[in-house]
Amino acid sequence: MTEQKTILVIEDDRDISATIQSVLSGAGYRVLTANNGQDGRRIIQQQKPDLVLTDMMMPRMGGFPVLEFLAEIPEAPPVIMMTANEGSRHKAYAEMLGVVDYLRKPFAMEVMLESIARAIAARAAE
Repeated sequence: MTEQKTILVIEDDRDISATIQSVLSGAGYRVLTANNGQDGRRIIQQQKPDLVLTDMMMPRMGGFPVLEFLAEIPEAPPVIMMTANEGSRHKAYAEMLGVVDYLRKPFAMEVMLESIARAIAARAAE
């Protein structure tokens, strides 16, 4: 049996967060949650998740400051950004900061699970 991977979900919408948490737990992942980037940063430092799934727009601290923080730490986990924002400038900035995928809400849970599996596999291959 392979080691259970830990995913941090940073999402301020409780319904979306609960749905993602349920899907990820059902897929065998250990799930941590934060409802803003400040709490997310603290959890990243304390728990060292294998992957971060973050929303872009949140109160107190959004996804971009989380990406900027991760860019400064060694062996940062891969990040997938979720957003309802259609702007291509935001996507370009997120990619510049190193996101491994960019999911536009609403997205199918299968798409999210495939993206997570690819990101974890790519990290394992490094």
